[in-house]
Order: sequence, then structure tokens, then C-alpha cells
Amino acid sequence: MYIDKDLGKYTVFVESPIGEALAKGAMYKQRVLFCVTEHHHLVGVLSNGDFQRWLLKQEEIDLSTSVSSVCNTNFVQASINEKSVRVEYLFEDRIDTIPLVDDYGHLVAVAVNKPSVVKVGEFTISDTSPAFIIAEIGNNHNGSLSLAKQLVDKAVWAGADCAKFQMRNMDELYSDNWKTDNASEDLGSQYVMDLLAKFQLTTEEMFELFDYCHSRGIFPLCTPWDVSSVKALDGYGVEAYKVASADLTNPDLLTAIAKTGKPVILSTGMSAENEIRNAVAFLKELSVAYILLHCNSTYPAPFKDINLRYMERLKEIGDCQIGYSGHERGYHVAIAAVARGAKVIEKHFTLDRNMEGNDHKVSLLPEEFKQMVEGIRQVEDSLGSKSFRELTQGEMMNRETLAKSLIAKRDITVGETITDDMLDIKSPGKGLQPNRRNELLGRIVHRNVKAGDYFYLSDIKTDKVVARAFKFKRPWGVPVRYHDFKQVIKDTNPDLLEFHLSYKDLELNFNDYIKDDLDLDLVVHSPELFAGDHILDLCSLDEKYRKQSVDNLQRVIDLTRDLKRRFNKVSNDVLIVTNIGGFSDDGFIERRSDLELRAAQFTKSMGELNCEGVEIIPQTMPPFPWHFGGQRYHNLFVDPDWIRQFCEKQNMRICFDVSHSQLACNYYHWSLNEFVEKVGSYIAHLHIADARDSDGEGLQIGEGNIVFSAFARQLDDVAKTASFIPEIWQGHKNDGEGFWVALEKLEAWF
Repeated sequence: MYIDKDLGKYTVFVESPIGEALAKGAMYKQRVLFCVTEHHHLVGVLSNGDFQRWLLKQEEIDLSTSVSSVCNTNFVQASINEKSVRVEYLFEDRIDTIPLVDDYGHLVAVAVNKPSVVKVGEFTISDTSPAFIIAEIGNNHNGSLSLAKQLVDKAVWAGADCAKFQMRNMDELYSDNWKTDNASEDLGSQYVMDLLAKFQLTTEEMFELFDYCHSRGIFPLCTPWDVSSVKALDGYGVEAYKVASADLTNPDLLTAIAKTGKPVILSTGMSAENEIRNAVAFLKELSVAYILLHCNSTYPAPFKDINLRYMERLKEIGDCQIGYSGHERGYHVAIAAVARGAKVIEKHFTLDRNMEGNDHKVSLLPEEFKQMVEGIRQVEDSLGSKSFRELTQGEMMNRETLAKSLIAKRDITVGETITDDMLDIKSPGKGLQPNRRNELLGRIVHRNVKAGDYFYLSDIKTDKVVARAFKFKRPWGVPVRYHDFKQVIKDTNPDLLEFHLSYKDLELNFNDYIKDDLDLDLVVHSPELFAGDHILDLCSLDEKYRKQSVDNLQRVIDLTRDLKRRFNKVSNDVLIVTNIGGFSDDGFIERRSDLELRAAQFTKSMGELNCEGVEIIPQTMPPFPWHFGGQRYHNLFVDPDWIRQFCEKQNMRICFDVSHSQLACNYYHWSLNEFVEKVGSYIAHLHIADARDSDGEGLQIGEGNIVFSAFARQLDDVAKTASFIPEIWQGHKNDGEGFWVALEKLEAWF
């Protein structure tokens, strides 16, 4: 159970129309809404069942009817002052939210019988949220507001979600003889008090620092060490509190914080388990939202004493979200804590470990903190879920290359029944996997299969989509290779062929394949991979590598000019689709100056190419492209604003790969509609496939996130004459079945 005081998503005014209540319930996915007056007096509840019962009684449905005539006034509620154990007793199978009211019947909170969800400012901390990462600056500013702001800047650069500080009223916190010149004080206490006395920021400076955090887009958090500091922070309007391990057993401070109604993040270092249990019971009685941090309060903490496995027990004890506050050397333990369920990570942060003060010694430097954040985010990405396992796009690509397939041992003609002696198992894995052998046996063959041919999914299905004449209101084509284009133009009616070249194709004489001139238009897709594992990169900062890329692309251009002579419908320059490069191996290129440097290299490369008779059109790219089974980071031709500015400046057009760009939209939370609007006037050609998540590219139409009906309508406005091909991954297999399926689906919209 947790207590939620963010009431907006739970309440509806009794005067509101039912339609508005239904819309709100759907928006917030609430099965029950609490009906309140304008003064927030609770008068009833409105559940799905209440609405259905009202609906059945109506001869005419009027959703403008007020909620007051529908809501149920016989409902379960509890006092905000009720002990949490008694509130939990009220939950039933059908009741998972209980309204909590004050002595006057006002709704002040909701008890929720679900895994804990805590709102910390704009951050939601839950079972499914990313870890909330705190840069614990504490007093590492050493009393300097200027240094404190530098620390905030570096925390932002390092990727922290939160910058945390500490506030003390020394006179309230320590006894009357706390002064650092007190000769009777213990050495340890005297040292700590001396540092605290020297390195305090004033309250005004602290609030200026909070304002600075807000201006830099990082959440400010503070640990109050006394009730006076709680009052000061509450007066400023902080949105949450961090409580130090030292105050887990301090009910007065916890009560003062609870009265503010703000959530609490509480460290559990220096505490025995019974003390943690007592603190949890106390927090529940106070009806405060809380998160517990596992912690070992030694500086630095020995690795053998950290005991990350205890976090599982801590989660059971607290019945809440948990995190980790670390004082050990390095950052690997913090990353491991996330793998074990930590949803908050707190690590000390400094610019110089040699500065005066004990906390500096166990603090991370900005570069280390950045590496920790990157490691945490990588671990979170890798955790996935407990749902059934699916192959990733990269695995499917490698399975094609490395696995094995069922193939025909001899020629099989239409009408024959497949028997075991007709089958063999060979690499690569282009067709049905060997474990589906029994599904093939006994089936009647509906196509002629030559010895060595692969079997496909359609061979064990009753239906197969085949090529036919298609009708589109814009020029369209099919991806082809030298060996299969004749069958394509025999079976269907494309306006163009897009030859997807491999580097081996550059060594062939195309006249051995194209015997006659063709009444078609031509598009060429340049290889990405060339001999010697050279991946084309016209943007490389390595001059030797860049020049090799220029030479390789020039070979493609020269071949395209020769190919052009065999295509009678080429009216302008032949389009050459290419991935221009601009990728990186270990992370995105963040500095704009570095991006522009690579863009300048591309411009330089274009100036060195002889492009007579052709037009190079870079394709839009996904953030995580697959390069032959491995994933990289892409930086250029991903962002629509950058693409538009570059194309305008360079007078260049693009191949809009909708699958790639949808992946970018998914990852960066952009709108595909806005993306197309920005780059539409520069689209010369389209690659069309569906997309899912951040790297599921080339999917069959309807298997991803793209709404093709809307996409097609928008293209008619912004890129009316652009040609297209379906670029379904492995669509060429089984006589191009994947392409024909896609074209059948697209025909309705294009």
C-alpha cells in the first residue's frame, strides 16, 4: 500500500457531466473516481459498475447528466489519521483505492493497494521507471556558492536527475557547547563540527542555488538536519525531502517532514533492522509517501560490508520502492544495485577529491559520475521484462547468416507430397529452421522447388501472397538484384527498379544479366559494406578512411551511369540512395561542433565525387542502425530540423526511410507527422516499411507503430511526386512474398 496525495487523477466534481468523468477515468486508467464538492468534501464514488447500472436504467443516454445523479454514496472510506494496518484491512478484491478524509470529511489522500509509486517533482518512481540518480553535493561546495553552481553544472553534464544539498541550523542541531574551540569535545565530533561551521551556505544562498538548479533543468533536493531547516525548506516550496541515515530514529524530524505532505527518501545506514521496521511503521502512520535507501554509513565503505542482497529484504520490510546510497570507492556497486532493483541511486559528487572535507574522499568526479549514469542506463536497457522471449532484429540478421535451414535434396514438382528423403539441412539460415521439419512432412507442394532451394513459412501455410499488377498514384518499384529482376518485371508492373548492390556486384558485368533495354526508371542503392570490412563513411574524420569511402562510392556512381543507358524511362539524373556515414561505436556524438565537423567532411566528400548523371540522396537514419548483425549509434540525417537545414543549405534531397525515421521518433519522443512536415519538400524517394520500439526496423506493414493511412495522406500534400519501394526486411525471400504482402496493404492508401 502507498498513500497518494496527488488527487487530480482520482477526483471529479459532483456537478460535472458524466461524459467528462468517463473521459477522465479513461485518461488516467482509473476504475473508480471520487466525487467531491468544490470545497473537496467527499460525497460519493463513481465506478465502472455504477455507470453500467445507471446506463441500464436509461431509455435515452444523456452524458451531460451530472455525476451527482449517478455516484454511489454508500462507499468505504477511512480517516487520514487511521493506522495504516487498519486501512490495509479495508482492501478487498474489488477495492484497491480507499479515500482518506480529514475530520471534516474533506478528501485529502488516497490509499492505493498497488506497488508503490512515488512522485518526486516531475519524476515518477515506480517498478517500471528508470532509476532516479542523485548527485549528492552535500557540503562539497565548501561554503562557496560559486563552487556549488559549478558542481550543479557538472552534475547536469554528467546526466544526474537531481542535485542534493544539506541544510543545518547549527544552534538547533547541536548542544550549547557545540563550538569548535570546545576543548572537551571528542576529536571526531570536533573535526566534523569545524567543517560544518566553515562550509555552511546561508539560507538565502541555498535558495538561490535551488533557483539555479531549476534554471539548469535539474531537480534540487535537500537534507534538513533539524526542524527549523524543514520549515525553511517548506517555505521555499521544495517538492520532496531526503532524510539522512542519522535521522531514521528521529521521530520529531520525520513528523515535521510528514506534515508538509511531501514525499521522503530515507537512508537506512547505521540502523538495526528493528529500527528500520519501527521507522516504516511510523511513516505509514504519518501517511507519508516514502522510499528507503540501502546504505552502509562508513567512508569509504568496505565492499564486503555493503550486502546488496539485503535490498530484497528491505523492499519487503518497507513495502515500498527502494534505492541505494553508496559511500564505497568507484561506481560499479551502484550499477549493480540498479540490476538488483534500486530505483534511486545516490552518490557523492565533487570536482576535486583532494579538497578539505571527508565527503570529497568518497565522491565521484564528474567523468566518473557520467560513466556511472551511462552504465546504469545501459543496465536498465538490458533488464527487459519477464515476458516471453522474442528475437531481436540483430539476432534475426545473424540467424540468417549463422543458422541452418531446411532445403530440398532434389527437385520437387507441384503436387508432390513431401517425404523425409526430400529434405536436407544446410547453412545459411534463410529458410525454415530444422526444428520445423515435421511440419513440412506430408504436405503437398504448391510450387516447383529446385534442389538446394529453401523452404519457407508459406510452404507450411495454406495460402501464399504472390506478385500481381498493382496500382498506385505515385511511381513505385521493387528492390532487386541482378539475378532476380527479370522475374519481378515478368510477374508485376513496377515503374522502376531499385538495384540493391553488394560490393561483389561492382565486380560483375551487368550486361551478362541485363540483355535488353528496359522501359523502366532506375534507382540504385549503394552498398554500405565494401571489401576489407570497409563501411562507407563519407563523414569520417580519418582522411584515409574518408578518401577510401569516396573512391568506393565513385565506383558505384560510375556503374550507375553505365546502367542508366539500359533504362529508357530515366528522364533525369539517376537517384543513388546511400547511408553517408556519421555513425559512432560507443555512444552518440553530443557536441554540435563535432556534428558540424562531420557534416563538413560529407560536403567535402561530395565535392570530390564526379556526380554527372546521378543524384546522391542520403537516406534518413535510425538512432541505432544495424550494421551486419551489430548495432551502432547514428548521428547525421536522424534529426528532422538538422536534415531540413542541411538540405536547404546544400540544395540536396533525401530518401525518406519511414521505418528509420519512425524509430528516431520512438526513441526521441518526436511526432512522425511533424518530422514529415519538416522534411517533406526535400523527399525525392521513399523506402517504406513498418517500425517498432527504437531498433525494430524493416517490419512488415501493420506490425509496428506507423499509421500508414495518415502517412499516405500527408505525403500527398508534401511529397506528391516522390517514388517509393517497399523495403521489408528479407522481403525478397520466397519469390518476393514480403514485398507483395506489403504492396497489397499499401495499395489501399497509396
